[in-house]
Amino acid sequence: MEVTQQHLAAIENTPARPGLSMNYGVRVSVVIPALNEAENLKYVLPRIPTWVEEVILVDGYSTDGTVKTARALRPDIRVVYQEGKGKGAALRSGFDAAAGDIIVMLDADGSTDPVEIPLFVGALLAGADFAKGSRFVQGAGTADMPRYRRLGNGGFVRLVRLLFGGRYSDLCYGYNAFWSTVLPYLDMDSEGFEVETVMNVRALRSGLKVVEVPSFEASRVHGTGRLRTIPDGWRVLKALWREWLRPKRQVSYPLISQQVARAARQIQGDVPDIQ
Repeated sequence: MEVTQQHLAAIENTPARPGLSMNYGVRVSVVIPALNEAENLKYVLPRIPTWVEEVILVDGYSTDGTVKTARALRPDIRVVYQEGKGKGAALRSGFDAAAGDIIVMLDADGSTDPVEIPLFVGALLAGADFAKGSRFVQGAGTADMPRYRRLGNGGFVRLVRLLFGGRYSDLCYGYNAFWSTVLPYLDMDSEGFEVETVMNVRALRSGLKVVEVPSFEASRVHGTGRLRTIPDGWRVLKALWREWLRPKRQVSYPLISQQVARAARQIQGDVPDIQ
């Protein structure tokens, strides 16, 4: 897959901004699962803020030149090959490889905009343990959810409120960010598209401080998505039932607060400009 001069110029012309990793001692890793997303990566990778220290592409053994395109667009990208099948397995491989203090989940199809990353990182620096994207709060929206999926998502949200409490406005959205120290409490073991639902529920049940971040979901830039409404909806429903039967685990707050306190000392009480 050829990368045009226009794509390379987009990278070269991205304005340099003060980096959290350079000035504030907080390293940000972005994890991107991908399977045959070469065309979409040309849109996604150049939009990642320049202060992001580490970008990890988790490749599901693509056949369209995804890895070659990613390396041409961003020579410093880390490529990890997925272990197991499904989006959940891909994210698990990426999280295991991430070295950052903060981990951001990003889709490779262009539906989640990298320009929003500062909103998620800012929520974490302000004291959240887990920053959860929502398409249904003020300032958010979606261009990629038919009415029947919107109704299904709404039903799952109400079910989670009934079973687990909390006030989530969205459930099946994959744009999340969190301190790497919370990974043991998410206990990643999901394989498919139910992974975001399970992460959100476990963050809630563990007592993590979860903040919803407004996010706009765009339509996939190129190609056809792999989400199957009925089968994947059934997987989400079964995952919620399993979580209801699962023993509750409480987070050890000193573990999280130490990370946030270290970041606060680095910025010496100032809020970094990451817009």
